[in-house]
Formats: sequence, structure tokens, C-alpha cells
Amino acid sequence: MVTRQASKLTLKAVRDRLGYQAKVSQSFDLWLELLPLSLMDQQQIEQLQENFQRYLLDGRVLEGQVRLLAIAPLLQLSGFYDPPNRILVEESIETIQIPQDAVEITGRFDLVVVNPLLERMHGGDFWILVVESKESQIDALAGLPQLLAYAYTSLSNQQRVWGLTTNGVSYRFVLIEAGEVPTYH
Repeated sequence: MVTRQASKLTLKAVRDRLGYQAKVSQSFDLWLELLPLSLMDQQQIEQLQENFQRYLLDGRVLEGQVRLLAIAPLLQLSGFYDPPNRILVEESIETIQIPQDAVEITGRFDLVVVNPLLERMHGGDFWILVVESKESQIDALAGLPQLLAYAYTSLSNQQRVWGLTTNGVSYRFVLIEAGEVPTYH
């Protein structure tokens, strides 16, 4: 059996090995009800942008800095830190076995938000959001293969999981759904 790190996989390899199919959605309105931002929320987001821009002007913003400067404050502002949610950081994923290729996929996700109450109901980890961050000079979409690989095992316990891949400049939201053929929007 050959071990492949999720961080080294291409989107084609993830699609071929895990069976994902891309779907294009113009909007996530079917799945989300977004409330308007308050004036205070808007001011906080503007402050986050200013802070990030200061670092960006000095050169590239490293992956860890992207998590601290961009992702962590947005998660707090969005309510992901609130009970009953829990934040998991840099944990190994369950090894994905692909017997037909004699391959196993391993890796460590950057950040996952889980809901323990829903975990009990569904009999396993219930992921609300999985995040893959990249340094500022790498295209945010470069994190998509990792994001899909990391979310793959969570789909055995739930119908869908949200994903975010970002470099702090660009944010790509992905809806990943289970099914006979797993899909991502």
C-alpha cells in the first residue's frame, strides 16, 4: 500500500480516487440564510482587512499568519466559537483506504468546527466547517484538493459539510455533499 499525503494530491487525483464530481452553483442561497451585517460587524471586518493589509504590504503572509489574522477573527465574528461548537486544529484525518489503487491518503487538516450535540445524534464526528489555509502568494483554490480529501470521511456521518479555502486575500467557499457520487459546489 502506497501512502499519499493529501497536501500533495492534485484535484484530478482527488476526483479520480475519491469519486468527487464538481457542480457549479451561482449562489448558496438554497442552503444558507445570510443575515445583513450590523454596523459593528462591518467595522470589525474593515479592521480585520486593515490588519491583514499591513502584513501583506510587508511581503507574503505565511499560512499560520493567515489563520491568526484572517480566519480566527472571522470564525469568532460568525459565531463558530459559541457553544456547543468546538474548534479542532491541526489534527490527523482518518486514513482513507483506496484498495483498487493500493493507496491510502493521510494528512492533517488546518481547522475544523464540530458540533458535539450533532455528533451524538449522528453517531460520529459532525463537521460544520473545514478550513484549509494557504500563504498569501498561493492561489486559494490550491487548497481545494486537501479540503475535499479531509472532508471525505466526514461524509459517512453526515449529508454535507461546508468548506473554506483561503489565502487571506481570496476566500473560496465550498459545499461538499455525500451521495452515490460525492459532489462539491
